[in-house]
Amino acid sequence: MKTGEMNEILTTIMNLTTLVFVVTGMLAMGLSLTIAQIVAPLRTARLVLLALLANFVLVPLLAYLIGLVIPIGDGLRVGLILVSTAAGAPFLPKLAQAARGNIALSVGLMVLLMVVTVLYMPLVLPLLIRGVTVDPWDIARSLIVLMLIPLAMGLFMKARYAPTAAQLQPYMARVSTFAVALLLLAGLAANLRAKVALIGTGGFIASFLFLAGAFVIGYFLGGNDAQTRSVLGLGTAQRGLSAALVVAAASFSDDPDVRLMVLVVGFPGLAGLMVIARELGRRSVARARRASDG
Repeated sequence: MKTGEMNEILTTIMNLTTLVFVVTGMLAMGLSLTIAQIVAPLRTARLVLLALLANFVLVPLLAYLIGLVIPIGDGLRVGLILVSTAAGAPFLPKLAQAARGNIALSVGLMVLLMVVTVLYMPLVLPLLIRGVTVDPWDIARSLIVLMLIPLAMGLFMKARYAPTAAQLQPYMARVSTFAVALLLLAGLAANLRAKVALIGTGGFIASFLFLAGAFVIGYFLGGNDAQTRSVLGLGTAQRGLSAALVVAAASFSDDPDVRLMVLVVGFPGLAGLMVIARELGRRSVARARRASDG
């Protein structure tokens, strides 16, 4: 099979599994939570302000500084800035689950960051990148259809038909887990060559420093509670790829390096964050055992 045909197959698998993962994942979250549980963690003004500071001030600043220090091409630099300004990823609740973090906080934070991203990117990107234009509706449409509507449907069923919601939730969670595993495999396979190609350009180092720095920023702004720290750290490092790809396709379709950087930060980065999340989860279990033994 030719390389082009294989890439088309992998791209199709990625698109389908992303759709299945996002929809079933949002349904699963809605079927297991209530609106009050999601909103409650966001009533802490300090936490909300720190999350906004991390995602919309410090992370874009980090990307800008990396672009100055690491020798990378203009397209890769633009892609890094796009990723840095897009927050609120549908993968966050799954990462929080693996890390045994605060699931309700992860959902509430995800929704908050998505809404702010829709308002933030059209205002900030033209200041950071010359010639870029951003249509807020293009970004909001996919987020509303694929994420907010399924989440709202799950919350409605949980509130009105709790027994049915309890029966459906485990199935939606299993489908979501299977879809994200397949998505990771397809995404890594599709972007492996691109990742290798970036090693000689400085793009590999730039993407690694960006992801590591974003996680550290969120983690240490998360306060003293381990579950909150893990969610904020993972939520700051996992960026909103959908929004970044929308802008890349609309304004930089003639520069493949822009989309390349978004994808490379996205899928290999997600795999790395999943490893970190599982390690955080292992430590959380160990702490709980020590507390019970003590």
